[in-house]
Amino acid sequence: MHPYKRSARVSDLIREEIADIILNKIKHKTLGFITVTGAKVSDDLRNATIYLSVLKEEDAEKTVRKLGESAAFIRGELGRRLKMKFVPTLTFRIDKSIQYGMKIDKLLDEIKSERSVLDEDEDLF
Repeated sequence: MHPYKRSARVSDLIREEIADIILNKIKHKTLGFITVTGAKVSDDLRNATIYLSVLKEEDAEKTVRKLGESAAFIRGELGRRLKMKFVPTLTFRIDKSIQYGMKIDKLLDEIKSERSVLDEDEDLF
């Protein structure tokens, strides 16, 4: 018995393969620097949501649209590489977790700087 679900194992494999397909097969000059951060495959393996990080935030929506237009090509390549009964339908989304993490880091830095100012004020008394 495997320690985790088949959909989780397939998600990891699909993430790696799609990253390679985008890097080596897609020739859109308008696509920016893309990182495939994750893939979530449904339990029935029919649908996959691919999460992306784009270097320039202003290019994110355009990148998702271009990859959506290329989804049939990417799915075909994926079908050639993976031996699966069904190749999942692909949906591309921007990964918000990186932005969320940066927001948390910023808030923690602000708290740290406020504490250091308070500590300096206490030293004066």
